[in-house]
Amino acid sequence: MSGDPIRLALAALALVLWLAVTLAVVWGEARKRRDTARRAAERANRAADATLVAYASQTGFAEELAEMTARALTEAGQAATTVSFAELDLDLLRTCRRALFVVSTTGEGDAPDSAARAVRTLLGAPADLDRLSFGLLSLGDRSYRDYCGFGRAVDHWLRQSGALPLFDAVEVDDADPAAIRHWQHQLNQLTGTQVAPDWTPAAYGRWRMVERRLLNPGSPGGETWHVALAPLDGRLEWSAGDIAEVGVTTETGDTVSREYSIASLPSDGRLELVVRLMTGPDGTPGLGSGRLTRSLVIGDEAPLRIRRNRNFHGPDGATPLILIGAGTGIAGLRGHLRARAPGDGGAWLMFGERTAAHDAYFDDELQAALASGALSRLDRAFSRDAGDGSYVQALIDRHADEVRAWVERGAAVYVCGALEGMAPGVHAALERALGADGLIALSDAGRYRRDVY
Repeated sequence: MSGDPIRLALAALALVLWLAVTLAVVWGEARKRRDTARRAAERANRAADATLVAYASQTGFAEELAEMTARALTEAGQAATTVSFAELDLDLLRTCRRALFVVSTTGEGDAPDSAARAVRTLLGAPADLDRLSFGLLSLGDRSYRDYCGFGRAVDHWLRQSGALPLFDAVEVDDADPAAIRHWQHQLNQLTGTQVAPDWTPAAYGRWRMVERRLLNPGSPGGETWHVALAPLDGRLEWSAGDIAEVGVTTETGDTVSREYSIASLPSDGRLELVVRLMTGPDGTPGLGSGRLTRSLVIGDEAPLRIRRNRNFHGPDGATPLILIGAGTGIAGLRGHLRARAPGDGGAWLMFGERTAAHDAYFDDELQAALASGALSRLDRAFSRDAGDGSYVQALIDRHADEVRAWVERGAAVYVCGALEGMAPGVHAALERALGADGLIALSDAGRYRRDVY
């Protein structure tokens, strides 16, 4: 028995060591879990703050454009995370607040191979993504029957899931450089970038300024100018809804483009724009607006090219048309209105600005269109006027029953104006009038179209 105390001491020591090891393991595992949770939280915070750039690529072109998109964001000081559709899941989408999708369509409307899992696990049913804002670049080829079919499916699923589009989907036909420039323009709007060179530079035509007049003298808002240009080669070729890209030279000698909705038709004999003078914090005029409203004089040349904007081309004349816009958005709407004729399916213009006394753009023209029947109805909201104080979206709420009636008899809804404020306000008002599913169905039918900037 003399050895028992020693054995007991050794057993006690072994127990203490075992407990120590066990506690160390438990503590280590707990620390690992804490570290993992902390890193996951940090990743979630970074993902929430960063813009997610997700791509579905078959040949590598969509991936290349996604990388250029992410690089444009980071160069503008905004965090960006790039991910393939092969790695995309709902947890990631629910974590982030803003996402940009660059997707290609292969074959007859099919998804790229890398997106097969996402098609199975994501697109089968709507998800809860009402915190997400998104933009979509869709690559396709019009020679195939289901042009941009996968991109349109992604867009539909996102909208059904409650995600808010930052701008209308940009569709690219066979690597069309003009459409890719438009995507870059939308990125520049999101980042506030002023001087980024074009990814796909193209030749400008030679145009001469032939008229410029201030549309709103005395307005409490910024100066808005009516600018007219004529081509030196004599060619006037565009459709209502197309875009003018005006070339502007930066201080470094680079030429960048500024986009403006065209406010006229070729039959008018000249290209007309409506330009708001933009200024920086120090009062310096904006690159494009300063050039068009300040430094150019009548007779001066300006480089300009026209970008076809099929998504905003008008319906046939028999289709009733509801035109909604504010501010310089009157430009794109005016082109469509000038394309209408008495006896067509009818046109209803809802427009918002600051004051009736100073900002009722093209009033004489609109009154003449009402008298001729080319314009069936005109409603305007003036936010700075006593007794009004409302914005254009209030007109939709006020006349929701009539909006529904027009849509039920086949009307298309065209919206033109500012991406911030006006566009989401109008979208929300249309959802209230038509229902979320009704507005999605209208968009899917090609009867809800927007030119927002």
